[in-house]
Amino acid sequence: MIATMVFKLTKDATVEELRACGLAPHYVAHDSALFYENASGVPFTAAYIQAKGDPIADLYEDIAAEEKARATYQWLIDMTDDVDLQDSLKFLREREIIHSLRFREAVEILKDEQGKKRVY
Repeated sequence: MIATMVFKLTKDATVEELRACGLAPHYVAHDSALFYENASGVPFTAAYIQAKGDPIADLYEDIAAEEKARATYQWLIDMTDDVDLQDSLKFLREREIIHSLRFREAVEILKDEQGKKRVY
């Protein structure tokens, strides 16, 4: 959804408009193509995805990722006065909150089950 929003916001921008809002380096390297990078220009890499192999540790990593995304959506909401864009970002922010809550519930279930002996 974010890529779609960025595309819609920039698809008709002129080179002058891209330059004026600080996107000249992106344009020079990628034209108007979407290139996934963070706000500092560091390209996305699978190294951002963490897995330890322990379900509880991995769920805490997932919770942290959801909370970081929630914060980022809020900051984006704060930066725009476009109501339609805000509505889309609010939807995404709320989705991150729900994901975080579900991961927290899963952690508690795993903790409760962790010490129980299984007899089959």
